[in-house]
Amino acid sequence: MKAHDAMYIGGQWRPAAGGDTIAVVNPADEQVIGHVPAGTAEDVDAAVRAARDAFPGWAATPPAERAARIAALRDALVARKDEIALTVTSELGSPLGFSQMVHAGVPILVAGSYAELAATYSFEEKTGNSTVFMEPVGVVGAITPWNYPLHQIVAKVAPALAAGCTVVLKPAEDTPLTAQLFAEAVDEAGIPAGVFNLVTGLGPVAGQALAEHEGVDLVSFTGSTAVGKQIGATAGAAVKRVALELGGKSANVVLPSADLAKAVKVGVANVMSNSGQTCSAWTRMLVHRDQYDEAVALAAGAVAKYVAGDPHDESSRLGPVVNAKQHARVRGYIEKGVAEGARLVAGGLDAPHEKGYYVSPTVFADVTPQMTIAQEEIFGPVLSLIAYEDEADALRIANGTVYGLAGAVWAADDAEAVAFARRMDTGQVDINGGRFNPLAPFGGYKQSGVGRELGAHGLSEYLQTKSLQF
Repeated sequence: MKAHDAMYIGGQWRPAAGGDTIAVVNPADEQVIGHVPAGTAEDVDAAVRAARDAFPGWAATPPAERAARIAALRDALVARKDEIALTVTSELGSPLGFSQMVHAGVPILVAGSYAELAATYSFEEKTGNSTVFMEPVGVVGAITPWNYPLHQIVAKVAPALAAGCTVVLKPAEDTPLTAQLFAEAVDEAGIPAGVFNLVTGLGPVAGQALAEHEGVDLVSFTGSTAVGKQIGATAGAAVKRVALELGGKSANVVLPSADLAKAVKVGVANVMSNSGQTCSAWTRMLVHRDQYDEAVALAAGAVAKYVAGDPHDESSRLGPVVNAKQHARVRGYIEKGVAEGARLVAGGLDAPHEKGYYVSPTVFADVTPQMTIAQEEIFGPVLSLIAYEDEADALRIANGTVYGLAGAVWAADDAEAVAFARRMDTGQVDINGGRFNPLAPFGGYKQSGVGRELGAHGLSEYLQTKSLQF
């Protein structure tokens, strides 16, 4: 894990325009583990120009050749899997086992899926007396978050490259080392100079410059709804394409016929993974009034297994949150939950360790749908249990936030769960513990975003259509 003191622009590592740097901090012990350049508008401009220069050649590259380069990128990531996992653990605080399986493993799956899709996707279709061509949008400005640093990069860069677009990436300032590792893998994969470019920096400086740049044709952003609104407004003013994957407050609906013990156990695991720093986490568990007390007891028992510890220890199941600001934010929500009358059945404000940004895994009971902890995204290991009276009440509660990113439904059989899920205002629902599918579209309803990532739907975000009439 080596921190580059440069930007990856035009196929080479170049010195930054300015001398400011960003300290990368290990959230487990609060020690600085490296420094990266704090990019400026000048760096962004250089990267966009490189991407613009490379675009005609990459767009004209046959899809099979683009697929081969993406496959080579996947192979480069496979070769660096252990290094990726260690880097994510060091700068995010994710337990090493989770980093290996999810933070390194899932992006490899996604990259592989786009290598296959680039080779098989139909970029041309006939309809009546017309031929419709799917062509790359152009230069993509990708702005990614820290919570799944490599996955979010690959979920944007791989489909953009498959479509024939070129990319400028501005990764989160908390996890830039993972982004630099990705740039090294791009270089190793033989992707032509300028097709992918990396500028590290702060969101209000480098991120804003990228979103505003007239040479960027599409801005793809993953992060908070508040920042997404700003980027959407900027893009809209320039009549620029935008894809936004934003916040969530997902409902985990346990219908009376479900296997309650399994639903609660999996639901707790979902919220605790990645220390709760998952936009699609099922942070509201909805249980029928008659089963509520049993569910609370089951949740308290399940969460006891998530002991916060050294993330480099492979037995650790819960690491710290990413930084001091996030640590204070999550603790503030726990305080708010107690103040508004929710009952603390596990966790709370007691710190598991003196050093590091650790938050005790927390479960609240007696949460009402309008409490702050039931409406706002906490982004920490905090679960709220909410009782419902009947199915109509459960649906009203599940749909009763400004978000609509993900969710889960549990029932005795899939058909019953599907009937409920079809009425939920959300973009993705897991049925009775459904597994992650890298080909399935991911994205939200309402204020959870615009557009989709992953699979063919994710590829189409980076394409525009041209029809020829004969």
